Amino acid sequence: MAIPGQTYRPTHGAVAAGHPRTAEAAVHALNEGGNAFDAVVAAHWSACISEPVLTSLGGGGFLLARAEGQAPTLYDFFAQTPLVKKSLDEIDFYPIQADFGTTQQEFHIGYGATATPGTVHGLFQIHRELCKLPMKVLMEPAIDLAIRGVEINPLQAFIFDVVKPICLATETAAAQFSSQRQPSRLVSTGDILRLPKLAATLGALADEGDRLFYAGDIATEIEAACRDTGHLTREDLASYSTKKRKPLRVNYRDARLFTNPAPASGGLLIGFALKLLEKHLSADSLDNEAGYIQRITDVMHDTNEARIEHLSAYEPGHELLDEELMATYVSRVRGRARAYRGTTHISVIDAEGNVAALTTSNGEGCGHLVGSTGMMLNNMLGEEDLNPHGFQRWQENRRLTSMMSPGMLMKGDGSCIALGSGGSNRIRSAILQVVSALVDSGISLESAIQRPRVHFEQNRLNIEAGFSETTVSRLREAFDQLECWPDLNLYFGGVHAVASNSVGFDAYGDPRRGGVAVRV
Repeated sequence: MAIPGQTYRPTHGAVAAGHPRTAEAAVHALNEGGNAFDAVVAAHWSACISEPVLTSLGGGGFLLARAEGQAPTLYDFFAQTPLVKKSLDEIDFYPIQADFGTTQQEFHIGYGATATPGTVHGLFQIHRELCKLPMKVLMEPAIDLAIRGVEINPLQAFIFDVVKPICLATETAAAQFSSQRQPSRLVSTGDILRLPKLAATLGALADEGDRLFYAGDIATEIEAACRDTGHLTREDLASYSTKKRKPLRVNYRDARLFTNPAPASGGLLIGFALKLLEKHLSADSLDNEAGYIQRITDVMHDTNEARIEHLSAYEPGHELLDEELMATYVSRVRGRARAYRGTTHISVIDAEGNVAALTTSNGEGCGHLVGSTGMMLNNMLGEEDLNPHGFQRWQENRRLTSMMSPGMLMKGDGSCIALGSGGSNRIRSAILQVVSALVDSGISLESAIQRPRVHFEQNRLNIEAGFSETTVSRLREAFDQLECWPDLNLYFGGVHAVASNSVGFDAYGDPRRGGVAVRV
């Protein structure tokens, strides 16, 4: 939708995202003359339709932004704990099992699991400070998609099935996400998902701005929904603010990674892991597949330990990267005997030098739709990974910590890569492995993302298909608990990345999460 009387010149760039319709919205913004930030904002609005399990207006996230000629800035619009905590017997809060097929993960849902959402506030602030196009232009693809509907592809059908207990938790949710062909069942491959109520909500936001969400009619609907069995009030919404932070910078060999700083923990843990890897990853390990996996696993193990030992749930600090502390863990790695979850990402880069890495999440959703909005609120207070010290132990009015780690990698050859991943606790292991592949092995963006991954947690090593039989055999001998996945799987994250270098743009969307890439 061009504005009458205004002429826009298309902007060249590259986009990587988790769904074709998400990427198309970004391309729409670039074709209208927008920059990378216009593109990433437009893409997110559409992702709420095309990837509705993974992101929502009712969630939160982070943008790592580098405007042309400026230092990178981190926009933190993640979920905030409520101002007042109700007791457990006053709230709607209960567990469900998400079934990934090979493994299961427990989440808690209900209005009592909902933290103050920041997505709408953050995207509107980003729009005011960094974008060129009117918000109506950026929302147009999402509104149109919500009305026309999006065809459910096999991956989206699988994701819906993973969180089936959430989508069927209430009558309103079941009605919105049920198949039109078979109303008694959840949407599946080939179904058309239409979200007219969400389209109306987006249209109202385009007209009235984010005040509608945080102090207007939508705020009223959220308060009414949460009044009896949740924590949120209008005061929670009215007091919410987006935070601008200086990104964490981690030097890794001849590269620099800019990523999410405290109070988020994902960036710190990735930085910690990279520093460990830099200290003891040898050329021999790179040439030995099983040895490399063992080293990566050692790093994951010690990073998990460091998280528990040195990171507060709410105030993680940069001391995790202290050289003396690092030395302690390096020695552990060298001396050890060998035994032993919804989020989406969008990366955009443009010819003007703007870089945008946006990671957002709705958790898995709380199971309730809010009034007439067509929007499901988050379940961030019900995610074990965001509450490592136990549920209901959160402090009031604090930013929740997060594993989300949108990043910008500056390689020694001058190339710039925007990247990030979905995947809950697997985000940091996915990014760690991709960064290592790009820097240590010097392989292409596509090869680095396609390379099979591992994830080590709770003394269990999970490995994707694609490793040699010799490697798998050696790993069986080295690890007491080994889970071999039959193929690449969204469990291991989804790294969507774009790059610019002396010869142009590159982009690749992770096939684990339906990734697509477009060069404009």
